[in-house]
Amino acid sequence: MTQNHVAGMETSAISVLKRAVELDHSGRFQESLVCYQEGIQLLIDVLKAVKDDSKRGHYRVKIKGYMDRAEQIKVHVNQTKEDGKYHEQIRIAEDATGYSYEVLFKPYVSSLLTEVWVQDPYIRHTHQLYNFLRFSEMLLKASCKVTKIHLLTSQDEAASGQQSGALAELKESLSAQGVTLDLQYSSTIHDREIRFDNGWIIKIGRGLDYFKRPQGRFSIGYCDYDLRQCHETNVDIFHTKHTKTL
Repeated sequence: MTQNHVAGMETSAISVLKRAVELDHSGRFQESLVCYQEGIQLLIDVLKAVKDDSKRGHYRVKIKGYMDRAEQIKVHVNQTKEDGKYHEQIRIAEDATGYSYEVLFKPYVSSLLTEVWVQDPYIRHTHQLYNFLRFSEMLLKASCKVTKIHLLTSQDEAASGQQSGALAELKESLSAQGVTLDLQYSSTIHDREIRFDNGWIIKIGRGLDYFKRPQGRFSIGYCDYDLRQCHETNVDIFHTKHTKTL
């Protein structure tokens, strides 16, 4: 492994661990735990590649410190989950970027996740349907084996053909990937909620529709949602040992 490669891994580790500490200090413990774990693994890879004894000693001390803090957070998170008291809030500021579905949901997606319930009254217009498609793609790419997605939304009476056609196409496409889409409509729902069968519940004030319209089809952020500006909204995360259907 070249010196440049080792230096690159060290830079990446520092960046991820800095983010872990920031999230830790903000009380966003589940997110910080994921960053600590990623950063620690990067430092371990650096340690394996370094030959200098003084540097190896320095990395061992750093790794131990981060591992101790990660273990403390893990115990705290598990206890609050066990007590049914876990609550975390993320505030997405107006025009903020860096909140793609991959980033927002990653800390709560695990190998145990197999079933997802989405309640969102506004999966109706074209951009909202694309949002749900991107959310579904995120689940397919994640480190889980989702086999069923439930969607409860409202029906767009003005353009019901477009909505039903798009969702039927998505249902067929998901089926080809081994995922069942269970679709239901309600004329009375208002609240937005996403529930995972591993116990996590994510409530986004604006549902999945928190991204702003890009300035144009060839503007930065049109394809990559990490670069897309957001509307201001709050994200509340809870955990329950008893996941129930919506």
